[in-house]
Amino acid sequence: MALGGSPVVGGTWSDDDNSGGLNETTGILNAQVIPLSGIYHYTYTVTGVNGCKDNSATVEVIIGGYAGVAERALACSDDHAFNLFQIFNGNSYLTPQSGGNWYNDSKGIPVASMIDAETLGIGTFQFTYSIPAIGNCPAVSSTGFVTVYRSPEPGTPSKLILCEDSDFSVYSNLDLNDMVADEDSGGTWKDDNGTGQITFVKDHNIDVQYIFNHYGIGTYTFTYTVLPTSPVCDKETATVRIKIEKKFDFTGATIEVKKDICESDIQTATYSVILNQGIQNIPNGQFYIEYSVSGPNGGINTAFSTFNNGVLTFPLSTNYFRQPGSFNVVITKISESGSEGGCVNIINNLSDVLHIYKTPVLNGAVLTIVKTCQNKSTEALISNASGLEDGTYTILYNVSGSNTATVQSATITVTGENAAFTIPSSLNKNAGNSIITITNITNAATPYCTNTANLNGNLIINKLPDATNVKVVVLDNCFNAPFSASLSGLGILTNVTISYLLSGSNSAVQTVTLNVTDGKANFPIPSILLPNAGSTIISITNLVNNDTTCDLNLTTVFDTFTVNAIPITPVAGDVSFCKADGATIANLVPNGARYKWYNSSNLTIPLPNTYVLKSEDYWVIETSTAGCTSDPTKITVIVSDSPAPFLDTDGQNFCGLENPTILDLSSNTNAASTVVWYDAVSNGNLLASTTPLTDNAIYYGFDLPTATSCISQDHIEVKVSLSHCDDSEYATFFVPDGFSPNGDNVNDTFTILKIDFLYPDYTLEIYNRYGNVLFKGNKNKPDWDGRNSQGAGFGDGIAPNGVYFYVIHFNKDNKSPLQGRLYLNR
Repeated sequence: MALGGSPVVGGTWSDDDNSGGLNETTGILNAQVIPLSGIYHYTYTVTGVNGCKDNSATVEVIIGGYAGVAERALACSDDHAFNLFQIFNGNSYLTPQSGGNWYNDSKGIPVASMIDAETLGIGTFQFTYSIPAIGNCPAVSSTGFVTVYRSPEPGTPSKLILCEDSDFSVYSNLDLNDMVADEDSGGTWKDDNGTGQITFVKDHNIDVQYIFNHYGIGTYTFTYTVLPTSPVCDKETATVRIKIEKKFDFTGATIEVKKDICESDIQTATYSVILNQGIQNIPNGQFYIEYSVSGPNGGINTAFSTFNNGVLTFPLSTNYFRQPGSFNVVITKISESGSEGGCVNIINNLSDVLHIYKTPVLNGAVLTIVKTCQNKSTEALISNASGLEDGTYTILYNVSGSNTATVQSATITVTGENAAFTIPSSLNKNAGNSIITITNITNAATPYCTNTANLNGNLIINKLPDATNVKVVVLDNCFNAPFSASLSGLGILTNVTISYLLSGSNSAVQTVTLNVTDGKANFPIPSILLPNAGSTIISITNLVNNDTTCDLNLTTVFDTFTVNAIPITPVAGDVSFCKADGATIANLVPNGARYKWYNSSNLTIPLPNTYVLKSEDYWVIETSTAGCTSDPTKITVIVSDSPAPFLDTDGQNFCGLENPTILDLSSNTNAASTVVWYDAVSNGNLLASTTPLTDNAIYYGFDLPTATSCISQDHIEVKVSLSHCDDSEYATFFVPDGFSPNGDNVNDTFTILKIDFLYPDYTLEIYNRYGNVLFKGNKNKPDWDGRNSQGAGFGDGIAPNGVYFYVIHFNKDNKSPLQGRLYLNR
């Protein structure tokens, strides 16, 4: 415990200098994990209670140096950053602390922990790592050795630069060893690109023509590898590069020099060249462009720019263009960036002319304007413009009179002193006369080659038809039914042409000419324009007053109507029912509120769902919610039934001793193979053929022929008797001579089996030896359980073990009673 006195437990420790060696929970210091020697402080703090302040104490610990246990390390001469701490690798001791100093013992000088093995040289060298003393801890050191081995030398490689049209036969047997210098012998070559030229370990000859024929343009490298003499050194490689360059064909390529200007712009203009690829697609990338410019200040220059999607642009110096005229710019050479001169690319007549224009003049020209309608554009014609050269110009004009506008712009193309431009509809809103005055003209080749003008023309504008109140209405109808459109609000118009658009479920554009009466007109919509069911919008898009030829585009005159679909012909098929099922119209498919069934092809009166089906033909149709009716589907219904089976004479009588079953009952009918039996008329259980018959039970028989699988609607009711046994055939029966009523469920009662089948009216009496009657039985009470059921004799009613006597009265055919004895043994 580093704390003196009697410190209070439960305090907390803190590592004041972040040494990393203190467990602040337990207060245990592990000095071996502290990476640096030095003086460290650790504080123990106890939290004050009852108003007392926190109290703390600090322990100072001096950590002495540990220089580790140095051994030996290996280095290769090409390792220019060898870490001397590798001397400690591989031992089982703790790693040394950091913060010490390294010494080259061979030279007696301090060195950094990272050294250059090549500078050190080949051989074994001694190094010492020392950590100075601190406090009462002495200085420590550790000495180790570094052995430097020679790195292998792969030599200096050269390169071979070829063009795709070079004579490759010269290089069909190229010796790669001739492509490196000053290498260690005994190395091996590797084909880096998988061309298949190096086929065995010592192979060093390749066929460059084969490489080109099979792999084409590209860079192919072959690496020479020399193995080290010591495992501490890595193998070294030298790579010979063979480059086959692509030859670019700029046949068909074009250039455009920008931009033509006016002579007044010479001092401020800038220029550029746009090069577009020709018949060959040029890949994106950078290229060097050599070009020449004609003219008094022309010359030759080189530009560096990028092809992007077949287009390259570079600037031109303004020094070439100092006066008006035409200047020829010619590209003389194009080289791809990175090209090493393997190819000479093909260039044919790549040139363009830059024009510096003079100022345009419009004096003496004539302006003629075509008559139009309100809100319609029109054409203005310029003639006799002798002051303009052929070319494209921009003009500015003003509008006055019925309409007014200023500084309107238009582009004209002058050919042989003539040109035309469009006056837009927005400038022709008002009917009447407008005056068009051209005030300025500019050469379109440059916005600065401009001049003032004063050229006038007269424009007549006719009034548009009034469509303020125009409406269109189309009523819904079924598919293929006639549809008619009603127009209203046409005012005083008498003859019009309208264009309308159908959209939505149907698409069409149509134009019709109509006579108008009292502002109204009707027209049919051809059924061919309504091939689809669904919601359709009719939009009146244009209205023409045929008297003035003025028309008006409309956007708000429309109506939505529905072409109601004809339901699909219902899918139904012939069906069979059993009469016993009582099938009705409700059992036919399809069914529901939309479907109606008929038993006549006239489809006059639909049948109610309660209509009981018969063997006849039926027709079904579907009616949509819109009232459209489908085509009918015809089916044939067959209702099958068979008569109830009938019982043979005395067929209900059996002898119970023969264990008769349902199969025996079936055999006593006229439908032995198809009759089925139930234990109730309704919701009864179907009885298997092996079901034993029960005396006096009632069975219900139905016919179920396999041909129709329909159970008969009617049935027979049979009450079975099992007491019809032949006495002569069954003259004797077994009377047991004893029983043991001890509750073990074995022979617990005195029972005379099957006597009731022979003598259904028999009675049985049991007497004790005193002549007292203990039990009287019959068909309904056949079993004696050893108790006195007659109320005489025993106190608890239980007959004791012993001999008892029975008397059987047959009550049939005057047969005499039978007497005997039995033994009761509990």
